[in-house]
Amino acid sequence: MQQYDVIIVGAGPAGIFSALELASNTNLNILMLDKGPDLDKRRCPANRGLGCIRCEPCSLLFGWGGAGAFSDGKLTLSTSVGGWLNEYIGEERLAKLINYVDNVYVKYGGPQKVYGEDIDAIEKIERKAALAGLILVKQKIRHLGTEKCAQVLQRIRKDLNNRVEIRTKTEVKSLLVKNGVAQGVETADGERIYGKYVIVAPGRSGAEWLKSEAQSLGLRTLNNPVDVGIRVEVLAVTMEELTSILYEPKFIYYSKAFDDQVRTFCVNPYGEVITEAYEDVISVNGQSYAERKTENTNFAVLVSTSFTYPFREPIAYGKYIARLANLLSGGVIIQRLGDLDVGRRSTEERISRSVVKPTLKIATPGDLSFVLPYRYLTDIKEMLMALDKVAPGIYSKDTLLYGVEVKFYSSRLELSECLETRVRNLFTIGDGAGITRGLVQASASGVIVAEEIMHREKEHVKHGGD
Repeated sequence: MQQYDVIIVGAGPAGIFSALELASNTNLNILMLDKGPDLDKRRCPANRGLGCIRCEPCSLLFGWGGAGAFSDGKLTLSTSVGGWLNEYIGEERLAKLINYVDNVYVKYGGPQKVYGEDIDAIEKIERKAALAGLILVKQKIRHLGTEKCAQVLQRIRKDLNNRVEIRTKTEVKSLLVKNGVAQGVETADGERIYGKYVIVAPGRSGAEWLKSEAQSLGLRTLNNPVDVGIRVEVLAVTMEELTSILYEPKFIYYSKAFDDQVRTFCVNPYGEVITEAYEDVISVNGQSYAERKTENTNFAVLVSTSFTYPFREPIAYGKYIARLANLLSGGVIIQRLGDLDVGRRSTEERISRSVVKPTLKIATPGDLSFVLPYRYLTDIKEMLMALDKVAPGIYSKDTLLYGVEVKFYSSRLELSECLETRVRNLFTIGDGAGITRGLVQASASGVIVAEEIMHREKEHVKHGGD
């Protein structure tokens, strides 16, 4: 029988930081499992110009480092952005954890530069935004870049190599629980592995699996909003004044037509648009590198929707819209804003005339109005018009729109302040648990659980345990 002290399901930032903290401070026997390959074996055909061929599992989303390994590598150093951990541990403790996590990333090779510290320049942007009906979310950001993010995670991987047993290409099928206490996991191959503590960190891509497991265990879940929208691509100079100061200008807008919350997300200065696969759907995303640069900047405009009774399947709704785009285009649709405005589909010829040249070459020219509901399109156009007042040129006929982009924020499990479920010694962390949505808070959630396990082990020894 295989027996471990700690089993960590998922090798994304949340799981990695749990492993790192436990390995650095205890002698516990730790096992990490991940459905995808090791970091140096993760290769995406789309990056070689082949387009998404729906690899199973997707190398961009699964494997050592998780989806964060090939993200833009933004470390958002704010308690108000990137998750809801403040609801569990309070603002003060979260601020200290964010600082701690940030220092770990720097220790393993993160850059010294931090954006968002020029107070006078930020106040000018904030005033201009307010006049346009936009709320500027102030935050500090350390940008790793897609390639350096992977390098940092590889260094952590090497550091953990002799202290933690790591098994990649190992899918966990179910969680083992007996009498309300975690016992271990069962893999897709039928192998049962036992552990005193089980930390579940499956990432956003494993959210539906975790929800299914939670339901089978009788654990209560709460639905998070679903964000549906598009990715916008403009000339980098259009947003240079914002990105040079903030790197990721984050704005919130409430639409006049529907009073919906609309926000910018994942701004990639001098970056490129990419595709990503969630099971049977292809969505669009963006990334930017520390060294390699394009002439464009891309960002998402997302509309947040919180569904109420009787509909309780926000992820299914988001996937439905993404599938519709896939059906019409074979993948991702691209459209000029000018074409959308006059109610016509974009063509290869019209795209070729655009001042903004697309960085995603495999997108299919089409009409997003056949995919996105009228409500969403209205909200998005209002948001772009407001942004144009802050960065003139955003609402241009040559601005490129890619669709769709959907953020599947996981159902949030009912958790204690140490992120433990009602099953004793079963913890859930990171984006897959619906409590974070970014590298820093996901990493911090891993530290929270590691600290709780260390506390319990000390108490066990104190009271006469082995």
